[in-house]
Amino acid sequence: MSMTANPPAVADESTFSVRRTIRIAAPIEKVWHAVTEPEHISRWFGITVLDGAGVGASGTMTFEGYGAVPIRVEAIDEPHSVSYRWGNDDAAGSLPERVVDDTSTVFTFTLAEVDDGTELTVVETGFENTSDPLSNVRDHRTGWTDELDKLVALLEGGA
Repeated sequence: MSMTANPPAVADESTFSVRRTIRIAAPIEKVWHAVTEPEHISRWFGITVLDGAGVGASGTMTFEGYGAVPIRVEAIDEPHSVSYRWGNDDAAGSLPERVVDDTSTVFTFTLAEVDDGTELTVVETGFENTSDPLSNVRDHRTGWTDELDKLVALLEGGA
């Protein structure tokens, strides 16, 4: 069985945002768990630890060789969308210990049921508030392409 082929993430340098829409041959409930539950997020993205659940829960997402990125749940509309704010400023040189609203970005996963599974869109905004907006937009465009490909492989691999 071959994996669903999806286009890469797109950076809009005029609005300092990154967007990617993919299709996953898996039911919306399965995709929802994969993007909202720390033990599932940790299997395809950063190792995620949150204190509690729901809006306002905060913690870290740790990437090997990069460090612990502070993260906070901003909004939830189950099973359609979830937003996270994180202090993942690749150009800053060091990671903050907690999310700083003025210098962080927000990424939102939006899920929709389609004939063959789930359509997932991620949009990350707020790069204009970071230390090097264009560099960060470009880095995150690459990141979302790589990370969401891992999510498709995980969910479609029957793991």
